[in-house]
Amino acid sequence: MPTTAPAFSDATASDSALRRFLHGLPGVDAVGLEARAASLGTRSIKTTAKAYAIDLAISMIDLTTLEGADTPGKVRALAAKAVHPDPTDRTTPRTAAVCVYPDMAATAVAALAGSGVKVASVATAFPAGRAALDVKLADVRDAVAVGADEIDMVIDRGAFLSGRYLKVYEEILAVKAECARADGPDARLKVIFETGELSTYDNIRRASWLGMLAGAHFIKTSTGKVGTNATPANTLLMLEAVRDFRAQTGVQIGVKPAGGIRTSKDAIKFLVLVNETAGEDWLDNHWFRFGASSLLNDLLMQRQKLSTGRYSGPDYVTVD
Repeated sequence: MPTTAPAFSDATASDSALRRFLHGLPGVDAVGLEARAASLGTRSIKTTAKAYAIDLAISMIDLTTLEGADTPGKVRALAAKAVHPDPTDRTTPRTAAVCVYPDMAATAVAALAGSGVKVASVATAFPAGRAALDVKLADVRDAVAVGADEIDMVIDRGAFLSGRYLKVYEEILAVKAECARADGPDARLKVIFETGELSTYDNIRRASWLGMLAGAHFIKTSTGKVGTNATPANTLLMLEAVRDFRAQTGVQIGVKPAGGIRTSKDAIKFLVLVNETAGEDWLDNHWFRFGASSLLNDLLMQRQKLSTGRYSGPDYVTVD
């Protein structure tokens, strides 16, 4: 089956070829990776740059609600917040997207019509991914049919960890095929690895390349539903992967760290990682996103502090 990277067609010709390619990637120096991530996180940011970074981070947020208690009213309220994060200051950027379960995608699409804010929908039996392929594809089909702009799929971690890489690869291809539309732009596909379950940095590097070979538009760290989610180190590793992939293929892939990023200071550290690792081309919400909800509130409070000199506190923002 074809990939978006013809230069690597031999690597995906068979299960053994794919295993040989993925296990032939350079091993990750864990100590060096973590030291570089920590070092980049100490960079000082001047006030003017901080103001720019806060607005950029707001524009990169996938404002998310993925709870069993989600209601149409909650989704509409979240959509309103995505369009006008700070109703008292209309210069505040809109968020990149609102991310919901497939059964709430139609509600989000209606609420965000004409706003420019995208609708993302998790799919493929999120967050565990434990379902038959036809069920997963139906999940995707439903979200795309009602107008979701983006699909966030989870890989089969059991298949990946047991070395059945071709199964994971072919499942990503099948999901991407369901993202196609005859009457409009295809939905963009984000592939979630659940890095906290992959155990090693070598596995995260392999998963990154596997997702990119299969045509992912974004590679994403986590569901936000396990103990370990996005970290500077695992995001740095994925940024290195997309940088190297573009250097070899000319194809640019986005990165989305998700889960555990709660403060403006955290977000700015991740933006430094992007700039210093992948480069300025990724400093745009078409290529980099934050999967977060509580992060937006802290960014809004820090933004007001920079503009007024006063820190308003949590009562200044809505509780999602």
